Amino acid sequence: MDDALSNSDPAISPAVDTIVAVSTPPGRGGIGIVRLSGPEAASIAAVLVHLPKPLEHAHARLAHVRDDSGSASGGPARIDDAVVTFFGAPNSYTAEDVVEIAAHGSPVVLDLLLRRALSLGARLAEPGEFTQRAFLAGRIDLTQAEAVRDLIDAQTLTQARQAAAQMGGALSLRVAPIKHSLVELVALLEAGIDFAEDDIEVTSQTEIARRIDQLRPPLNALEASFSRGRIVHDGLTLAIVGRPNVGKSSLFNCLVERDRAIVTATPGTTRDLVTERISLDGIPLELVDTAGLRDTLEEVEQMGIARTREALADAALVLIVLDKTQPLNEEERRLLAAAQGRPTLVAINKSDLATAALPAPQLDGMLAVETSALTGEGIPALRDRILALATGGAAAEPGMLTNLRQHQAVSSALVALADAATANASSIPHEMILLDLYRALWALDSLTGQTTPDDILNLIFSTFCIGK
Repeated sequence: MDDALSNSDPAISPAVDTIVAVSTPPGRGGIGIVRLSGPEAASIAAVLVHLPKPLEHAHARLAHVRDDSGSASGGPARIDDAVVTFFGAPNSYTAEDVVEIAAHGSPVVLDLLLRRALSLGARLAEPGEFTQRAFLAGRIDLTQAEAVRDLIDAQTLTQARQAAAQMGGALSLRVAPIKHSLVELVALLEAGIDFAEDDIEVTSQTEIARRIDQLRPPLNALEASFSRGRIVHDGLTLAIVGRPNVGKSSLFNCLVERDRAIVTATPGTTRDLVTERISLDGIPLELVDTAGLRDTLEEVEQMGIARTREALADAALVLIVLDKTQPLNEEERRLLAAAQGRPTLVAINKSDLATAALPAPQLDGMLAVETSALTGEGIPALRDRILALATGGAAAEPGMLTNLRQHQAVSSALVALADAATANASSIPHEMILLDLYRALWALDSLTGQTTPDDILNLIFSTFCIGK
């Protein structure tokens, strides 16, 4: 058996087939890549293209793509030029033989290569199967595998930076010392149980409590990182609401920095939701401009107001726009009352037009910013307040939790440690405390994928694009 396939590492399983996929997006482009991985990758590639020199690990070769349906003279036809790169097992992304054929990005040529590879015994790769093989081979852990998908899906530079840090193992490195300390405690209790009859001193209740208490702060900090990590990963929706003609659409245009929404002096111009995605300091934010809230008999405007209320209910953040030149009306009072307890910011617009000394609106502690969509006054401050409201003041940090699966794993570990602390304080036998400590250890293992069930793995990798 090949040495690469007989590796003693149990994480590495022998490849049973060779997979192939087009790894570049559908459509036409300058370059298109067909990727193969598996024991027959090199031999299949040698048939797909004409290579002047044999493939060599980590070297690129100029080759000719062949069309075996023949040319006018009856022999194989040269249909394109390509650059072929070979990575030999186990020194590749998947720890298998990997070949990448970079031809011109013609769908016809890429389809020809793909179909020929399939006819030569390769199998079409499932979504994320290349990365799944890398994970199963122990090349990367599950948090790094998830980061590959996140990097592909990144829409802001901050998202890309966070994904790159995760791909580099930032989260795994943050978990490693916590897990090491937990394993030490488990080993200590196991030794005390195994050698209790040999007069080896059993770990004291105070020492167990101290070690458990040392594990909690870094795990609590890791759990808290989810508040910002999730926002950077998924983004938030902010609904801009208020009565007609207070400048909602004008502020919307200021925030997106272009005339996206129609603005007129006529109240009720906005009849439907207008959405635009922006980035505030790397945080993806979907702004929703809504129809003005008021009593109306016009059917179309009533439909727009109904959609406004739906958007208001669904949004994670709310920006209530008031008119500084007008006193609060009953609809605005109801709106402010309904927003209590929700992440809400108030923009008091038209500050440049206010002449009369109107009483300040009662905002019950809500943050407010005076703005002028016409002059731009207060817009930078409004952006800063929206960003602070979105992140809750949480700072960026390396190794943040970015999805619910990761958060649940850390939360489960904390619950298990709390149970272990309670059991220890109640003088429960060490055998029972160990059950709780093992639960915490399994939760941390599931974070990196060491104990993750196959159905969860399949669900995770099915969200990847084909060819990655």
